[in-house]
Amino acid sequence: MSVYAVTDPRTGQLQREVPGTTDEQIAAALEAAHAAYRNWGRSTPVEERAARIRRVSELHTERREELAAAMEREMGKAHDDALGEVDFSAAIYAYYADHAAEFLADEPIDLAEGEGSAVIRRRPLGVLLGIMPWNYPCYQVARFAGPNLTAGNSVILKHAPQCPDSAELLQQIFLDAGFPAGAYVNVYATNEQVADIIADPRLQGVSLTGSERAGAAVAEVAGRNLKKVVLELGGSDPFIVLSADDLDATVEAAVAARMENTGQACNAGKRMIVHEALYDAFVEKFTARMLAGDPAPLSSVAAAERLESQIALAQTDGASYRSAGERDGAFFPAGVLTGIDRESSAYREELFGPVAMVFKVRDEAEAVEVANDTPYGLGSYVFTTDAAQAERVADQLDVGMVFVNGVGLDAAELPFGGVKRSGFGRELGRFGMEEFVNKKLVRVAR
Repeated sequence: MSVYAVTDPRTGQLQREVPGTTDEQIAAALEAAHAAYRNWGRSTPVEERAARIRRVSELHTERREELAAAMEREMGKAHDDALGEVDFSAAIYAYYADHAAEFLADEPIDLAEGEGSAVIRRRPLGVLLGIMPWNYPCYQVARFAGPNLTAGNSVILKHAPQCPDSAELLQQIFLDAGFPAGAYVNVYATNEQVADIIADPRLQGVSLTGSERAGAAVAEVAGRNLKKVVLELGGSDPFIVLSADDLDATVEAAVAARMENTGQACNAGKRMIVHEALYDAFVEKFTARMLAGDPAPLSSVAAAERLESQIALAQTDGASYRSAGERDGAFFPAGVLTGIDRESSAYREELFGPVAMVFKVRDEAEAVEVANDTPYGLGSYVFTTDAAQAERVADQLDVGMVFVNGVGLDAAELPFGGVKRSGFGRELGRFGMEEFVNKKLVRVAR
């Protein structure tokens, strides 16, 4: 039986251990979730489900300090960032409360020939499994649970092993918001138990946010059992700089894109791709800004050690590295890698922490080539003073999202997801609610 534990990365101290869920408890969770779907989810008016989700939003706001403190203990998130995450989560739940009736409304189809009518009715699928990561303990749950509970599905939630405090607080919020027992069930499951849950005939779909390795393992089990999957995996998002009226402002945007959540964000700008005319000035200003901050804790010592080993390998392959200092436990100083050889493994790896790679390119065409030369395809950033160029580049990038001349533009109404090894499916917005609903056709002859 696995042990979920809180080890504060700021101190290295074990705060709390939680025993894993037993097989009997897993079986009970599946039965409770299935019963909640049958007896409540699929028969309750959308307006009532939306009211419950609105209450979830309100409770996030009321308990924002408690939720933020849990994230600080579990993965070292900065206090202001933690509060911002809770607030964004509340906004996501409120968004689905506001738009559920619209998104789930029946959709008539105009018939090309014949008499009668045809309509698409959006109905819940049933029990869903959500497998969530440690880097955004509240936000990732909101992206999954918000639309799916509002749609009438029930949810089994498996959080990251280092986030049991957040897991418990969130489950209590759903109970206090009036969802019936079983509609949202938290489990501290092992990988083997996850495979059993996916194989269970009562489960209709699974959504995972995490690593490529975890995504591949879950997709394999889901494929064998014919279950729908949504995967949001890694990213090595390009931050393309082709021209700038204000280079200092562009550099600030690049730092913000790289340093979100201490660099531990799948859609952070990790690869700075800069036109040769701006490269030297950009590198000088960007490096100075990156190295000016104090070291911050990563989620664990293990995460810091992995990042350290990736940087060492890049240096062995010829890259230059400038850093604000040395690693101290989980605390990792910001750094900048330049001169990375395309044959180096670091060139195509995701660096999950406060370290940026910077590449010089001759022109727009090479910028697009370098940007696409990665197994990932999550998000991207394009900075240019030429609107036509922005359109051209955005159209050529093999990614799920492009942000032009701005960072931090995510919103509840904007779909989130990628292509290639960054996964498939979408969360947030109308598209997030479309993933796990049955678009049932009802055709009446006359």
